[in-house]
Amino acid sequence: MRRRAFLKNATIAVLTSPLTRSGVPGICRAREDKRVAFGGIQIECSTYSRIRARMEDFTVERGQALADDPFFSLLKTYPYPFLPTLVADAVPGGPVERKTYEELKAEFLHRVRALLPLDGLYLPMHGAMYVEDMQDADGDWIAAARAVVGKDCLITASFDLHGSLSRRIIDNLDMLSAYRTAPHIDRQETARRACDMLVHCLDQQIRPTLVWAPIPVLMPGERSSTLYDPAKRLWAQLPGMNAEPGVLDASLLVGYVWADEPRTTASAVLTGTKPDLLKKDALSLAQQYWDARQEFKFGVPTGTLSECIEQAQYLNTKPVVLSDSGDNPTAGGTGDRADVLAELLRHKVQNAVIAGIADRPATEACYRAGVGRTLPLRIGGTLDPQGSQPVEVTAKVVFLLSTNDLPERQAVVDVNGISVVITARRRPFHEMRDFTSLGLEPASFKIVVVKSGYLVPPIAKIANPNLMALTDGAVNQDIGHLPKNRYRVPSYPFVPDMKWKPFTIVSARSPQAP
Repeated sequence: MRRRAFLKNATIAVLTSPLTRSGVPGICRAREDKRVAFGGIQIECSTYSRIRARMEDFTVERGQALADDPFFSLLKTYPYPFLPTLVADAVPGGPVERKTYEELKAEFLHRVRALLPLDGLYLPMHGAMYVEDMQDADGDWIAAARAVVGKDCLITASFDLHGSLSRRIIDNLDMLSAYRTAPHIDRQETARRACDMLVHCLDQQIRPTLVWAPIPVLMPGERSSTLYDPAKRLWAQLPGMNAEPGVLDASLLVGYVWADEPRTTASAVLTGTKPDLLKKDALSLAQQYWDARQEFKFGVPTGTLSECIEQAQYLNTKPVVLSDSGDNPTAGGTGDRADVLAELLRHKVQNAVIAGIADRPATEACYRAGVGRTLPLRIGGTLDPQGSQPVEVTAKVVFLLSTNDLPERQAVVDVNGISVVITARRRPFHEMRDFTSLGLEPASFKIVVVKSGYLVPPIAKIANPNLMALTDGAVNQDIGHLPKNRYRVPSYPFVPDMKWKPFTIVSARSPQAP
């Protein structure tokens, strides 16, 4: 999910437009006759979580810090300087505290106003933000940006594949690109597609048409990974659609299932200059997605937590990577549940590592005790005491991460032969360095537990094999038994026998809008 980049005032002599690589002719020369800004907010929020995302949970980059972020280095290849405003990014979780959201939005809008007039604006968003007492928070942010920049400014946005769209979002954008991979390995490529369109339309003085086809199907990301059919074949069509004359970009979004909002559906979105072609392609994608709705399955073996542990013990291979899917912080889980620890202890498992459990009190207790000391600990259930029970153990501190940043503290303790990583704040373990920086070598363990759904490539590479435990939590994979919803529109599989025919909606910004 992290992080981005931008180089300020980048200039180049002659540049072939990135869209030239997609079949759109044209040479862009370095110049500063257009003013383009960028900024946004990125978080995925489960409405079934009782925790709240507050200011301290966000990483906020602004000014020169944002200008120096490596992710946005792609912006230096464009003929206009992209001017940084503010980008706020947080690990997925529960709803955003209203006060925090309003403060971030106000600062973002203030920074945008300071750059007016603008010809273009790029919004790097996620698309699954939920704010306390507010429906469609992404739409609120985008509509507020539109109100500031005015009707003549072109706005492009990049979205996560698990973003959810609304009429308000569509009617305030001119173009949109979404990730095409899950796990997400094309974040920067998606940002480039979104900005390619913007620069091309500014160069050619085009106001494109944006067409949206909402699809009443909701799937967890773990059942719609693009590594497996039907998602693999559905998303494989998009580059070919992009190559069609008159199509600037084609996107397909799964939507975010763990949010009780009317906008939570899958979507097909196309941007271009030929409305009839865009509508045809959007309808085709929507119909294909609908027709494949019963094909979406988990791509790896699944089972209850107990079943997965027993299977891992039975296998002769290692490391068996066990996904604690219901408490996945990168999908909106709290990350503080200790269910797996309790079950591993019950099964008397040895040679396992759990990475990690968010528990600041336990982490700080380990730092007070020091390496080599043994102490009683209550692990888990500190962020959401109603959600899970802590596990009381006797633990030996074997490693403490050296850091002066208190929220970044991490401790490794040994509990009856199980290495448990305890963290001061919620965080994922997606990279090998997340383990090795703590003195852990994942391949040496029989069982590696990560709070994840599908595995990101570095962890998937060592899995031998991967088993997904269908555990409890704010992002429970058993979506059919989620708490009763108030706002979600009828959709599959919640309404298994529903009838539906695809339709399209044209952005109010488009020249052909009704």
